[in-house]
Amino acid sequence: MSDIHPGSPGMPQPVQNPSDQRAFDTNEGKRLFTQYNCSGCHFNGGGGIGPPLMDEKWIYGENPENIYSTIVEGRPNGMPSFRQKIPDNQVQQLVAYVRSMSGQLRKDVAPTRNDSMNARRSEQRTERETPRRSSPPPQ
Repeated sequence: MSDIHPGSPGMPQPVQNPSDQRAFDTNEGKRLFTQYNCSGCHFNGGGGIGPPLMDEKWIYGENPENIYSTIVEGRPNGMPSFRQKIPDNQVQQLVAYVRSMSGQLRKDVAPTRNDSMNARRSEQRTERETPRRSSPPPQ
């Protein structure tokens, strides 16, 4: 046995993730998930090269500190370490988004679906049109 252990013991880990309570942070986590190419392995949370993030099966735990540790430290067989590559506040936002994918956050802070996945365009993206009558008014 040796006193050498992987990782640094001084890395602070949040016990309560403040981003779990803020819709803005969860939506930022969603944006960062795409920006940092997490979808490349996790396929929008459905699993692929990396494990799925939308189900109830969690290999390393579903608590914020477990997900935080996974992102910062990495995991064997594929998950790289993002230590000193992603700022701490962005890691917390990613943690909130990952937890939201499996329904662990309140509905009022969970992000919405991408506009491209909806049946029609978002109301905010609809072009303004002048209303007109389709038939003459009844007499």
